[in-house]
Amino acid sequence: MAELRVAAVGDVHASEERRDHLAGAFGALGDEPDVVLLAGDLTTHGLVEEAAALADACRELRQPVLAVLGNHDHHSGRADEVEAALVEVGVTVLDGDHVVLEVGDMQVGVVGTKGFVGGFPGAEIADFGERLLREVYAETTRQVDALEAGLEAIAGCERRLVLLHYAPISDTLVGEPEGIWAFLGSGRLAGPIGAHRPDVVFHGHAHHGRPRGSIGSVPVFNVARHVIERDFAVVRV
Repeated sequence: MAELRVAAVGDVHASEERRDHLAGAFGALGDEPDVVLLAGDLTTHGLVEEAAALADACRELRQPVLAVLGNHDHHSGRADEVEAALVEVGVTVLDGDHVVLEVGDMQVGVVGTKGFVGGFPGAEIADFGERLLREVYAETTRQVDALEAGLEAIAGCERRLVLLHYAPISDTLVGEPEGIWAFLGSGRLAGPIGAHRPDVVFHGHAHHGRPRGSIGSVPVFNVARHVIERDFAVVRV
């Protein structure tokens, strides 16, 4: 079976000031990757004009471009408009759902969802106590359930990818202050991944974390731009 070439990056924090850089970075991809994945925090403050700078960079790409939103993209309460600006130029924005792509002779299934906070074994938010904390727990539950459903839906694909913003493991957070790990992801996201064993997982958000970890045999890549220290990480699956 042929390799799938994936170009992935998170935390591009698009803005008008970064427009030229983004255009050059996306233009330089050429024909190398089969698919481009954007792991959230696509904008700086969740503004439509910031999304437009990224949309213009994506406009001429021939490959499928798939994205999830991140916390920055929700900051101004205009996430729907950010998404619409990207969808207009052909970007597929996944929000707890999945897509199946035909890449050559392969079916490539991609499950995408933002993920959420909650911490990791030994220091996790519980479904107990004050209503606001239980609402946080419930939001993470919705993300976990969406991930589970998506992985079930793409079970028959030759390649199966997971795209998140928040981290599903703490391995890729090492380098960040341990006191903020609970705000960088949730170990509960690892459950469906460990059960369904997709080929690879990509996430962002942890700017000072490590580039790679694993959930059992499944590789997990932190592709935050600040971690990979280049415009895209290219991974062969």
